[in-house]
Amino acid sequence: MSEEQHPILNQLEQIQQDALAVLETAVDEAGITAWRSAHLGRTSSVMTVFSQMGQFPKELRPLVGQRANQVKLALEAALAEQAERVRQAELAQKLAAETLDVTLPGRPQTLGRLHPITQTLREIYRVMGEMGFQVYRARDVETDDYNFTLLNIPPHHPARDMWDTYYMTTPGMVLRTHTSPGQIRAMREYAPDPIRVILPGMCYRYEQVSARSEIQFNQVELLAVGKGITFGDLKGTLTDFARRMFGQNVRTRLRPSYFPFTEPSAEMDVECFVCGGKGCQVCKSSGWLEILGCGMVHPKVLENGGYDPREFTGFAAGMGPERITMLRHRIDDIRYFWSDDVRFLEQF
Repeated sequence: MSEEQHPILNQLEQIQQDALAVLETAVDEAGITAWRSAHLGRTSSVMTVFSQMGQFPKELRPLVGQRANQVKLALEAALAEQAERVRQAELAQKLAAETLDVTLPGRPQTLGRLHPITQTLREIYRVMGEMGFQVYRARDVETDDYNFTLLNIPPHHPARDMWDTYYMTTPGMVLRTHTSPGQIRAMREYAPDPIRVILPGMCYRYEQVSARSEIQFNQVELLAVGKGITFGDLKGTLTDFARRMFGQNVRTRLRPSYFPFTEPSAEMDVECFVCGGKGCQVCKSSGWLEILGCGMVHPKVLENGGYDPREFTGFAAGMGPERITMLRHRIDDIRYFWSDDVRFLEQF
């Protein structure tokens, strides 16, 4: 019997034909996996030939080994082709079943907006800029001297109790309780020339948080120093400011008050737009909401700023943008501004 007629070679040929015939019936992933295990696994017919190689005649072994490898490679190639056909068929079936509606609108991208306080601050800058005031920036962390002493509030003065102060671990340093320390810095920079500036910034006080009070808040300081400035100039400036911010028919009032760095001193109230003057938690049922304190700059403060109080006079005011924003938009709780509630912020 010649080597080409040996039964094992015919058997390998039959193994290949039978395996290829069964492979055509594997039409899904499970069938492909089962076929691979049956015809290329360790106990499959073609792999068994390799384990029986020692039983064949010595001169026949190279031919049997070569033929067995050819069958194995042919089956692996056929398996790869069939697996790809099955994958493509399953993909086509899935695409047909899961139709994609390309007309559906995409998800809108959320865009950021200016915070309502920022909007109010910019409006204040615009209004005061039209009156000839320039923006002057001062620091958040101040010395005790600038925050109190140079503003006519020496150590142990009872007026210091008006501000619940955050003291720093560094001696003599505080988180500024108001923007008034910027008055001294601005005056010392520009004296003896007349000045007209606004000083915006954040202030910090250890206060009870409520619908109208927070431990941190914005403030905008007004300062005008020159020769011949009167209280009438202060009242006219603030009245014009209120009309530009709230409308020409806005009702305002000035009440006598006390601040160590101004003399005389007053507070300006605006009719509470939240309740229409009827009384609510924002205005403490008074119908009015204080938006700023003001007065004529105290001669001692003018002197500390580098001006001769015998020649120069001036007025100052400190307004709260949060309360102004509450009035303009009828917001009934100041805590909304710092809550980071997107539903609240999206309204602006």
